[in-house]
Amino acid sequence: MSPAPVNLVNLERVHVSFGITTLLDSVSLGVAAGERIGVVGRNGSGKTTLLRLLAHRLAPHGGRVTRTRGLRLGSLAQVDDLVEAATVRHTVLGDRPDHEWATDPRARAAVWHLLAGVDLDRPVGALSGGERRRTALAALLLGEHDLLLLDEPSNHLDLESVDWLASHLVGLSSALVVVTHDRWFLDAVCTRMWEVHDAGVDAFTGGYAAYVLAKVERERQATARQARRRNLLRKELAWLRRGAPARTTKPTFRLEAAAALVAEEPAPRDRLELERFAVQRLGKDVLDVEDVTLRRGDRVVLDAVTWRLGPGERVGLVGVNGAGKTSVLRLLAGSLDPVRGRVRRGRTARIAHLSQGPAAIDPAVRVLEAVEQVSRVGRTGRGEVSAAALLERFGFTRLETRVGELSGGERRRLQLLRLLLDGPNVLLLDEPTNDLDVETLTVLEDHLDSWPGTLVVVSHDRYFLERVCDTVWALPGDGSLRMLPRGVDQYLELVREPARAGPAPSLATGASAPGSGSAVGASAPGSALSAVQRRAAHKQAERLERQLERVSRAEADLHDQMALSARDHVALIDLGERAAELARERAELEERWLHAAELAET
Repeated sequence: MSPAPVNLVNLERVHVSFGITTLLDSVSLGVAAGERIGVVGRNGSGKTTLLRLLAHRLAPHGGRVTRTRGLRLGSLAQVDDLVEAATVRHTVLGDRPDHEWATDPRARAAVWHLLAGVDLDRPVGALSGGERRRTALAALLLGEHDLLLLDEPSNHLDLESVDWLASHLVGLSSALVVVTHDRWFLDAVCTRMWEVHDAGVDAFTGGYAAYVLAKVERERQATARQARRRNLLRKELAWLRRGAPARTTKPTFRLEAAAALVAEEPAPRDRLELERFAVQRLGKDVLDVEDVTLRRGDRVVLDAVTWRLGPGERVGLVGVNGAGKTSVLRLLAGSLDPVRGRVRRGRTARIAHLSQGPAAIDPAVRVLEAVEQVSRVGRTGRGEVSAAALLERFGFTRLETRVGELSGGERRRLQLLRLLLDGPNVLLLDEPTNDLDVETLTVLEDHLDSWPGTLVVVSHDRYFLERVCDTVWALPGDGSLRMLPRGVDQYLELVREPARAGPAPSLATGASAPGSGSAVGASAPGSALSAVQRRAAHKQAERLERQLERVSRAEADLHDQMALSARDHVALIDLGERAAELARERAELEERWLHAAELAET
């Protein structure tokens, strides 16, 4: 019989509380060598606190935390501690020369997938929030560790970067504890799950799918036990009520037993509930994008694209960071005009757009008032419900709290409630999973299952995309819009192996299958390289050369502006973000040009 693995870190009867709130109470658990553990739980349940305990960044108020001698521990916190004056190169690669790290497959992969478009000689202090996050993650992954603690590592990563990160972590020998709401990531990486709730931690074997199955079985068994307990409780209390007042001294033991039963009754879980809001009936025409050319600065997002969305369609929109997904949503919503072409919206279409930024709500307004500004009464499939009742079902227990005092997740939840309360029949969701915990996401998905309107989603959360969308469309970055019949898997294949995609003529206008949408200007994978395809590749290479010249001129102008704004920190940050976007665009164009040139010569 092999000995049990030695834990790298142990928590023994740990207690943590802040003020009157107890986050962890008498928690005992450990992390063994090689384990990959995912941590889930409601926002504010104590997930980050648990990671801080494991990292020795927080001392428990009771119990103790021990770890093995000489443990090499790496931690990615939500707030980094990078040196502002250091360059990205020094932060991630140290003093290694280019020829050395470029021949190291691990370093090259980290730089390629996490720092694409980031100038390695740029100071950390001039980076955007997403760039800082990816820099910190890249530096951590290139170190040598026995245990990695990651708090929301997929934030600010696109689909292909999340896919690479999952593969990279699975190949590491170090143990891992990760807090994330990305359920696909949890299933791809983790072999154990911890659920933090009610000041305790429940452990499950397997990834996210196995955790869901085990949790359902536990809840079924708990429901049966609760039913038996309730029956006994009612029987006990009924006996006590039948007893004569003069005999109260005799059934003392019965009173004590009843008190014990009442004490064992669990407090109701704070369950989040989204009602099926009544929506107006959609007509035949919903959104028609007709021969549209859309630009974002000097970049062409859509080039003469026609795209039709009908009633009830559920579309996921994917693409690399900076491809213009948010711009397309704004185009559909009517807040961004095309350079050419038009967008026709059905007469009965009632569009609601959830943007990435916070809603424009007065921070001094109280939560109940913020909802009643939209409507005092919500119309649901079960009838009318007051705004206060809806807020309680959304998990808001303090209705007089001011909006400015809410956490990021609570504000996002409030933003969703206000959006749905207005009764839209077309939803445009831009990164709807940001700041939402797993429980909130599952309830939102359940609501969208029965929501009868048209849905367009931009998200890096692969699980959410595959769960709520029927079709996936991609913005390859060349001005086209492309339907992917095999969804996210096909998109990742095209990103990883662009040579398999090949150039192809545009799809002809025609009727599409029900629920699949239709588009013109979308390229499809080719088969053999005919003379027509080689000519198309040659034309594409020439067009890409012109785009590369334009980007080079724009970069030169931008560097001149940065030199003139050397003392304006705010302006430098804005200019630096634009420079990073241009660098990403240049790298993508160069890769596509090489591919097109090779095909043209085949």
